[in-house]
Amino acid sequence: MTKLSVNINKIATLRNARGGNIPDVCQVALDCEHFGAEGITVHPRPDERHIRYADVFQLRPILRTEFNIEGYPSPAFIQLVKSVKPHQVTLVPDPPDAITSNAGWNVEKNMEFLKETVSDFQSVGIRVSIFVDTNLKNIEFASKTGTDRVELYTEPYASTFAVNREAAIAPFVEAAVLAHKLGVGLNAGHDLNLNNLAYFHFSIPWLDEVSIGHALIADALYLGLEETIKRYKAQLQ
Repeated sequence: MTKLSVNINKIATLRNARGGNIPDVCQVALDCEHFGAEGITVHPRPDERHIRYADVFQLRPILRTEFNIEGYPSPAFIQLVKSVKPHQVTLVPDPPDAITSNAGWNVEKNMEFLKETVSDFQSVGIRVSIFVDTNLKNIEFASKTGTDRVELYTEPYASTFAVNREAAIAPFVEAAVLAHKLGVGLNAGHDLNLNNLAYFHFSIPWLDEVSIGHALIADALYLGLEETIKRYKAQLQ
């Protein structure tokens, strides 16, 4: 079964726009779980423009499903994750001022850093996923870091899906097959939505998890959160 992890960063962005605690990030996370999400994802950034470090500490003891923290492994981020001990940490190569994750790691270039970071997190019982593109060389080197999983950066798939879905999915299937062959688990995320998710899942049936935030929260404005999560989960059947 492919798990749906809901990224709640956009809920925090809305809260932060006015100050106070509306909407309540913790309550929305619990609602997502209640409505069927199998996980919650957050991506705290150094400027705390959406999810704050304090949110991460507040979420950990109340969540009943899988908790995934993603971000660039700076010293402060590493300390946060090791203190909170989520089920999974996803390593992304974002610079501090990035609007959103827009590229995967050059794993070969950062091999020693990633190997040390993966080992550091695994030593305290945290599963590790490395954010990568479909370059097969990156998949091969990722497996050598000892990572438990890779997360495929799916924006290229989403941006060309409407034009030619077979061509859009082809490099992702190739990358997924290689990861599977190497014994590396597989996650995916970025711009997956109700239009393209089912085909992605159908084409890669051994997908462990998808992390979806922006599109899902936008759909919830029209459909409501409960109905939206229901529809996303239906794409993964």
